[in-house]
Amino acid sequence: MDPRPIGVFDSGLGGLTALRELHALLPGEELVYFGDTGRVPYGSRGEEVITRYAREDAAFLLEQGVKAVVCACGTVSSVAGEALRRETHCPFVEVVGPAARAAAAATRNGRIGVIATAATTRSGKFPAALAAMDPGLQVYSLACPLFVPLVENGHIAPGDPLAVPAVEYYLRDLGERDIDTLILGCTHYPLLAPLIRDFLGEGVTLVSSGREAALAAGDTLREEGLLSGRQTGGSCRYFVTDSAGSFSSVAEVFLGEPVTHVTPVDISGLEKLKLGKEA
Repeated sequence: MDPRPIGVFDSGLGGLTALRELHALLPGEELVYFGDTGRVPYGSRGEEVITRYAREDAAFLLEQGVKAVVCACGTVSSVAGEALRRETHCPFVEVVGPAARAAAAATRNGRIGVIATAATTRSGKFPAALAAMDPGLQVYSLACPLFVPLVENGHIAPGDPLAVPAVEYYLRDLGERDIDTLILGCTHYPLLAPLIRDFLGEGVTLVSSGREAALAAGDTLREEGLLSGRQTGGSCRYFVTDSAGSFSSVAEVFLGEPVTHVTPVDISGLEKLKLGKEA
């Protein structure tokens, strides 16, 4: 049994969808969440910048003494996930593989859509992961760059005058592709799931990359004997790179409960820390 916390990070608030699922699955575990709210979004940035930010994020969590790192960010998972897996000296879970496996298992007609940030879409990691599982799958990838700022600013309610037109604009082509499964390849996107479901219809299965990452993390910790052994009582600490107050107000919408213990931090330069076994 291992009482150390599990670390979860994202470019901003989206990773809270994974955190929520992780807490529901493992309510006795201590959690540390890091949101790089001062530099969100990552999806419009170049690979070198994304990788540098990702290393800083992971290094910060390792400084908190976590026993595992969950990268709850589709952009980082796609662009820098392989590098972080090599460099991080504890179990590392990303979102691409778990979400792809869930979609491949869910589809009935072999036609899968993937919506994600521009950087994730450019990387081609989701189609590649799905092709490795089943070369016969037809995969349609689509970048939705406005979804992250919409979610970060609280535009997630059914009928929202900004979010509804954005969903219709981005997804109209997918609606004509006869997909029966859609991967929400950014962990912000599950907050828009009701609007997406309204547009595409109940016949399309939505796969939350955050939920699948949480399930994968639970399996990994269980297999490696790293669970705390506690059944209840786990808590969460939050760290952000921007205002704690603005994070708390929107995070409550994500989690459905008050968010406290939020600490602003400066992580610039932490990418210089060694993340590997020599650290």
